Amino acid sequence: MRGAWGEGRGDPAANAILAAYATAWGQAGGVGTLCDPMSLVKLSDAEIAVKLETLPEWSQPGEEIQRTYRFRDFVAAMAFVDEIAAHAEAVQHHPDILIRYSRVTLSLSTHDAGGITGKDFDFAAKADAIALASGVK
Repeated sequence: MRGAWGEGRGDPAANAILAAYATAWGQAGGVGTLCDPMSLVKLSDAEIAVKLETLPEWSQPGEEIQRTYRFRDFVAAMAFVDEIAAHAEAVQHHPDILIRYSRVTLSLSTHDAGGITGKDFDFAAKADAIALASGVK
């Protein structure tokens, strides 16, 4: 059974990422699940900076958070995108996706809130776990 942060994929490394993120997120005053209405509140620049510290490969180019993943080949990149699409549908939060052969860039922003929210950071943590399980370089 999967927990609130999506544990249960069977990949200990992916579960460790999610657990560390959940702990840091809670200590920084974040929300714990996507169903929490506070996850739709636009975060301040200071709050975003704190949350980005928990996701070191992510950056903030404007009013979104973004990360580029690199995979061994196009097929692996597309498998990752397929997993991301399934998760996006499940949580009804859809990233912008740019595919360049073995590289996939995800950009996240909550349009309904007019900027970056906890929902974006929840998705980013899950994307990192999916990438790890998919063989990100």
